[in-house]
Amino acid sequence: MYRIWFESTVPDQYRDMFEAIAEGICPGEHLEQDPFHKLEDAHGVIAGGRAFNGAIMDRAPNLLIIARTGVGYDTLDVEAATARGIACVNAPDAPTVSTAELAITLMMTVARAVKQIENELHRMLESGTRRSLAREYVALEMQNTQLGIVGLGRIGGHVSGIAKAIGMKVVAYDPYIADERFAALGVEKAGSLEALLAGSDFLTLHLPLNDETYKLMNAERFAQMKAGAVFINVARGGHVDEAALTAALDSGHLFGAGLDVTDPEPPLAGSPLLGRENVVITPHIASSTVAGRPRLTTHALEQVVQALRGERPPHLLNPEVWDTVRARWQRMQG
Repeated sequence: MYRIWFESTVPDQYRDMFEAIAEGICPGEHLEQDPFHKLEDAHGVIAGGRAFNGAIMDRAPNLLIIARTGVGYDTLDVEAATARGIACVNAPDAPTVSTAELAITLMMTVARAVKQIENELHRMLESGTRRSLAREYVALEMQNTQLGIVGLGRIGGHVSGIAKAIGMKVVAYDPYIADERFAALGVEKAGSLEALLAGSDFLTLHLPLNDETYKLMNAERFAQMKAGAVFINVARGGHVDEAALTAALDSGHLFGAGLDVTDPEPPLAGSPLLGRENVVITPHIASSTVAGRPRLTTHALEQVVQALRGERPPHLLNPEVWDTVRARWQRMQG
């Protein structure tokens, strides 16, 4: 009997997916003292928000696979796992719909100045005055504007479809995506990131966090954005130099911003981005819908079960390690 380790509790609704082959284990009452309690017994891991480095992996000598419940894996040291003969997978299809829909939601919320006008309504009612707020209401329409997408993967591609239905012109920058995908999605390919920034009324990020993309949006990049544009980030907080974003908002260069991710998370209490009427911040909940949350666990858990059966999971982040993992699995069979 194998053991699959979950970060906090073993979710009852998924037991029928794995109990024929494995037992679910978790830190339980030891969570506060040792968030990795019982990891020593694990053959598979369902990894959510916790970071897994080599030292943590060394606690589990029989570990065969770590599955991230989402598309991002910047908290998982894939190189360290590969060196230890551990497979790493993610769940790239699970958060696509929910994350794309939140990106569009943030665009609309910021463009229509929902936060600002609601606050103004409260202020008016509290003062006991009655006046028309429509005359002082400043908002944007999205139809016939350009949406710039940085990263045309699964989520960026889904965003493009929604945006086109709204009537937006969609242009994207992604040097790693084939021209055929741009054509299939009906998305114009930007010749450079600079050109995309300069021509877009709305800009949204959908790319992984790595050395190349860390603080991609800095003071220089924000200055290159079209005046009066809206900035959206539902990818990773590390993509953004928040001091530079604050300066771009303070100067009036940007109309507003919508952020589901910050750096750090959650934002510090004194962050200058908090409390602004033209900035909407949600606490990294893009994938946390009634339908989306179960998909994250299901897609990760399916791959752990496959590996524990000796089957190659579909979304290996380190495919070069699979022969080693398979050989370790065979030795466990006796």
